[in-house]
Amino acid sequence: MTQDLAALSHALLDAARKAGAEAADTLAIEGRSVMIDVREGELEQAERSESTDLGLRVLIGRKQAIVSASDTRPETLALMAERAVAMAREAPDDPHAGLADPSQLTQDTGSAALDLFDPAPEPAAEALRDMALEAESAARAISGVSQVQSASASYGWNDIHLASTNGFSAGYARTGSSVSCVAIAGEGTGMERDYDGDSRTYAADLRSPAEIGRSAGQRAAAALNARQPKTGTYPVLFDERISSSLIGHLLSAANGGAVARGSSWLMNRLGEQVLPEALSIIEDPFRPRIGGSRPFDAEGLPTARRAIVQNGVLTGWTLDLASARKLGLQSTGNATRGPSSPPSPSNWNIALTQGQQSREELMADMGTGLLVTSMIGSTINPNTGDYSRGASGFWIENGEIAYPVNECTIAGNLHDMLLRIRPANDARTYLSRVVPSLLIDGMTLAGS
Repeated sequence: MTQDLAALSHALLDAARKAGAEAADTLAIEGRSVMIDVREGELEQAERSESTDLGLRVLIGRKQAIVSASDTRPETLALMAERAVAMAREAPDDPHAGLADPSQLTQDTGSAALDLFDPAPEPAAEALRDMALEAESAARAISGVSQVQSASASYGWNDIHLASTNGFSAGYARTGSSVSCVAIAGEGTGMERDYDGDSRTYAADLRSPAEIGRSAGQRAAAALNARQPKTGTYPVLFDERISSSLIGHLLSAANGGAVARGSSWLMNRLGEQVLPEALSIIEDPFRPRIGGSRPFDAEGLPTARRAIVQNGVLTGWTLDLASARKLGLQSTGNATRGPSSPPSPSNWNIALTQGQQSREELMADMGTGLLVTSMIGSTINPNTGDYSRGASGFWIENGEIAYPVNECTIAGNLHDMLLRIRPANDARTYLSRVVPSLLIDGMTLAGS
């Protein structure tokens, strides 16, 4: 199944004009995916999907409406346009809605340099099954592992096209391959679960399934016989696997949508220090073979490399056209959208400055404290930055892992916490969010 998405998009725009739209844009996505799950050495589930999704946004004055469909017949396109226009006429005015001015549109829509499409043939279902079985077998071979909850391998391909009545029309394709494994160690109430996985644009870049399964099993086994740590104030080291969530909270607070609503703990802190002076957060949508890369945003604006935080100082918000208009600013080219949703601001690839020390050296410096490898739940006040999350991991004594811990809560205030972070040098540079392990002194820990 391969359709001419550009032709579909322009046919939908023509239908919108005919129905009475003053302006419109469309998002067309054609995709196919294959996922294989195995359990106990047998195929448990095989899924294959193929779809074409169309989204139409129409504007009449400052009123807008969005409709979506997966049927590409001409009569469906006409019906979509008629319904969208009827909905827009009844919608309330949105003074910030509207397409980009033609002068704002990117002139470079090429994606070849980003290398987002793996030219290798789609893998056979049998090949994906064998990868999942290899991961499962490696996990089960680890001493202490009692079962493998799931082992999966998948492949996906998407072709994307964006077109609008302001003259923009462009698209690109991307692929993704992944392998994952979830292992369970122990028995009864003493069972512990952990995972590992990898997802890449090119299948050839994936870590081996055996390595992924072995890592998942080792992590689960290492968590056996966990206990609660004592309540108190301790240094907390966020493992590289989950440290990006801390930076994610900062990025959420710097999102133009949150700022425009007045629901951000970073309100009125633009130009102020939010991280230690040696640290920056760089957004780069041009990294080859990385999932967060793209040549233009969902409104046809050029994407750009920028410093969200430079030498510890917050330099700007993440904006699409609507949030920028609300704040009296210019879009940063960060609009994203789905077929049934309007554009909203989001981040692309992110990298935090790495430190000079390894995770082990940071553990030695912290002496006694908590190494967090997993978190559950979340209580975060978006207005104040107050932070509280359930955690598990390992207790550190004399700079070394002493025993696994669980059923504890860590708490603090994000503004204060982020000003005290110390990064390790262990970030995986092939991820879309490149964030190393992070040490924070003096967090509140609630345990036994």
